[in-house]
Formats: sequence, C-alpha cells, structure tokens
Amino acid sequence: MNNLHRQTALMFLLAAFFSLSFASVKKEYLWPKGKMPDNQPQQIAAMSNVAGSRGFDADKNRLPYLEWFDAPAKDKRTGACMILISGGAYYNLADAAYIKQWNERLTAEGIQCVSLVYRTPRPEGIPIYQTAWEDGQRAVRLVRSEAKKRGYDPEKIGIISMSAGSHMGLLLATSSETAAYKPIDKTDTTSCHINWAILNAPAYVTTDGRQGTESTRQGYGPDVRLDTIFHFDKHTCPISLHQGGRDPYSPNGSTLIYSQLRRMKIPAELHLYPDKGHRALGLERAIEFMRQMGFLGKVEKEVPVMDRYNSDEARGDYKKEVLWPEGKMPDRQPNQCEPYLEWHFPKVLKTKAIQIAYSGGAYDRNDPDGFEVAPVRRYLNEKGMTVVTLKYRTPRPSKESGLDKCTTAWEDLQRAIRLVRSEASRYGLDPQRIGITGCSAGGHLTLLGVTSSLHQTYLPVDSIDKQPCNVQWGIAFYPAYVLSDGVNGGNKEGGNEDRDVINPEFSFDLKTAPMLFLHGDADGYASMGSVKCWEKMRAMGVQSEIHTLALRKHCFQKTASPGTGSYTYLDRIWDFLTEKKLNR
Repeated sequence: MNNLHRQTALMFLLAAFFSLSFASVKKEYLWPKGKMPDNQPQQIAAMSNVAGSRGFDADKNRLPYLEWFDAPAKDKRTGACMILISGGAYYNLADAAYIKQWNERLTAEGIQCVSLVYRTPRPEGIPIYQTAWEDGQRAVRLVRSEAKKRGYDPEKIGIISMSAGSHMGLLLATSSETAAYKPIDKTDTTSCHINWAILNAPAYVTTDGRQGTESTRQGYGPDVRLDTIFHFDKHTCPISLHQGGRDPYSPNGSTLIYSQLRRMKIPAELHLYPDKGHRALGLERAIEFMRQMGFLGKVEKEVPVMDRYNSDEARGDYKKEVLWPEGKMPDRQPNQCEPYLEWHFPKVLKTKAIQIAYSGGAYDRNDPDGFEVAPVRRYLNEKGMTVVTLKYRTPRPSKESGLDKCTTAWEDLQRAIRLVRSEASRYGLDPQRIGITGCSAGGHLTLLGVTSSLHQTYLPVDSIDKQPCNVQWGIAFYPAYVLSDGVNGGNKEGGNEDRDVINPEFSFDLKTAPMLFLHGDADGYASMGSVKCWEKMRAMGVQSEIHTLALRKHCFQKTASPGTGSYTYLDRIWDFLTEKKLNR
C-alpha cells in the first residue's frame, strides 16, 4: 500500500468516528438534469464515509452537490461565505473530519459555510482534475447567485480546501477566466471568481507531480516549476498557504505559488510547519489572515506591543556583564558603543533552555529595551525561560576600516554565545540548548549566527573562546539584507526573481540549526529572503518554520490589531520551541 492509499484509508477511518448529522443540512445539486459535462459512469459524488457505508447505492449518488450548513447566529454574521472542499487524490472525498471541523470553527466566526461534494474517482481520457474543476466553477457560480437570499456579500466568497481539493482550489483562485466547461444556462453568466483561498497541503502543483503523484523530485530541480494549468489571471485572489515541511506533495509548491503572487503584488500568506506531513495545518492562522484582510469585518484598532508587554513582573534575578575582557575587543572602532549582556532570569524557572535576544537598527543602532526585544524577554520570562539580551556594537564600522556593516556585531554575537554557554551550568541551565533571535538587521545577524558558526570572526582572546558558538535554534523577525537585490537596503525586485539569490556571507555550514521566520508580506526588506532561506534549509534536511503576514510591513509587531498574526506573533515562538522539543 503506497503513502497515498495509506493516507486515504486513515482519513476514512477517522471520518467514521464523526457523526456528520449536521442540523438542517440542505443539498443543492449543481447541474440541471442531463446537462452535467463529461458525465462518466464510474464516477460518484459522495464523501468517503458515506460511500463506504453499508447499503450505499452508487446509482443514487452520481450527481455532485452543495451541502448548505446552518447560518451563523445573526449577531455574529460577517457577510462572508466559504466553500469547504475535501481532498482525496481525486479518487474519493476523504476529509469528512476536516469538513466538520472547518464548518464548526468558521460558523462560530460568523461565516456561512457550504461544502462542495464533487465527482470522483478520477475521470478517464481527460485530465484527472477536469470534472472536479467543472463542479468547482459551477459551485462558485451557484454560491454567488445565492448570496442575496442567504444574506452574505457576493464579493466575500472564499474557499478552504485540502490536498487534491487545494489543487482544484488553486485553479479556482488563479484561473477563473478559463472556462472549465461550456455554458449551459443563465447561472453560467455569473462570474466564478473567488475572493480569497485557504489552501492546505496543495497536491500536484509542481511539474514533478502534475500527473497526480507525490512530487517525484520533492519539488527540487532546474526543470521543476509550477504547472502551467494555473494561469494567475487578473481575478487571482489573495491566498493563505499551509503545508508541512515533510509533505511528499512538496511544500516547494507552496513557495512557488507564494512567489508568483508576490510578483503580481497580491497579498498572501505562507505558513510552513517543520516535521509535518500531508495534513491540514494552522486553521487559526487562516482565521487571522481573513481578519487582517478585512474579510471578517472591520479590522480593530491597532495596539502598541509595548502597552501589552510593559511589566517585568515575571522576571526574577538580573545580571549585567561586559562582553570582552579589557583591551581584548577585536576591531575596536572609536565611533561604536560598548557591548554588553544582560541576564533576565524568570521568577519560576520551567525550562533549562536559554534565549539570546537583540534588536535591529540597520547596524547603525540597537536597543535591548525597545519594542523588538522587551516583549520577547517578558513573554519568555512568563513562560519560565531565561533570556539574555545583547547590546552589540553600533553604528557601522567606519568606511576607512574596510569592515563590513555587520562584522563587529557578528564578533559580538559569537562572543555572547560562547559566554552564555560557559556560564549556563552555574545557573542550572543547559549549555546545549541556546537559541538566538533578532529583528531586521538583527534578523540578518541571527542568520549569520545560525548558518555560519564554523566561520571564525575573531582570534581567541581567552579560555571562553574555546567554547563552540553554534546554537540549537534561531528566530528571525523580518531579516534584512538577505538577498542579492537588497544587500544594503530594501529589496529592489522584492526578492521574487530567480536571480535574487541568498547573499554569500551565509555559509549554511554543517552546524546550521532549525529556524523560525516571521515576516511581513508587504515588507520592503522582502519576505522572500526568509522564504529562500527556508527552502535552502529544507534542501539541507533542516526542518524550519515560516509565517508571512499579509499586508504587514517592516516592524509588523510594533502596533497590531487583536486577532491578527501580528498580534499573536510571540505565541509562534513558543509553538516552535514546543514542536521542536527545545523548551523542555
């Protein structure tokens, strides 16, 4: 039994545990009698838990349909409608459990939900997706035509989907100007474009899987591209992409989709999860995306992050120390500040792990007490974690010195890691569980620390420098200067082109550690820097995590609206550390 069949069987068994006796479910068949295009006698339209039940009559289940669920409570309604689309490899509809989960969660958010039950198994003699795509376009037209009667906005129609359903969903999102079938009645004069899409684990989107298989080359290779069936026409809508880093239907398909949306300046989000396989992930991130985009109503007023994390109440002991022995600082520059460390111990220690944190500032300044650092240390202190903040040397070295903008900061970071490692045991902490995090230029510095720890930045000055300076994880907030089109500033091409490559100072050596990337989709220091580093790490076998945030610019967290990804960003740190078992 191959992976595809194992997964289908598993989803069938899971679905069998769910009673899908939705109150007031209403069926609406898609096609008038005798008008269904590409009718094939082997195809049915039924969820797998229904098709596998005793006494199932295939002949009574040939016609695809919409299942309308109960409308949300009147005081909750957002004027939005979402079409729920199962996957199942175009062989069946295996995701009854997901449909139930999505309906319950989205209805609670005030969204009218409707499930699309399309034809499977794969048709013969035509593309494997053809009949599903026909059903999908017809379904969107029917949903749009029902808007007034059911009380939602015909221009607030989204989809949420899984696997092959996300392949069909990507067609709906990018190719509505291409007719999947010839018009048959007045309904087909209605547009079949959608307004947003939540695509979970899209399958078959790269050319190494276009025949309906797992990605034969894992989405890599000079000949691997997005399938040309996706046209990315003028009605292409915002998309939130969700996929696991070990999905055999390659997550590189999601990064390719994301890059194309960026070229078109269409807001998008990319959520990729380490060590996860083929499954739906991050429903709460999808809801945050919809809220940020305004699909769930007016976006709430933004709140400064420093107002939310304004207390050191969770901090216990505190210690400040210099970084370098007197007279031993390498490449001392007369215009630069003195570097130092500050230890912030929690009142209640719950983990032996240590987080080193520092700010950005274009390598011209840095502030360990500002909005980029203080909320991180306060949040992690509340979690019972020790945080060490770093003040590294700025402003940039003088031009006369011949040093790069980051050289002295990089020296300070390597020294800081060694110093923290040398002192960890005396505080009851683990010297082999140290992570680093920084924003902007500090994100660039984090990438240096994570990917290039075998690169010596200075000659040893004492016994502390016998310690290794590799780390066990890194967290980069909107890292700057990552790609070749933005060496010293914003990305001129948005980092979207193949020629925009990762800058050479990042070695990606054998000590490269997993990373969490958080980046605003509208950041001038392009999110593609984070995406391309994620791709590089995956190619090395290093499973990292990434979240990009629609409409958000540089310093996305400084002020943010409740219920959006920019507001809950600190929880991604703890989720990542928990998933990687680093915060034990």
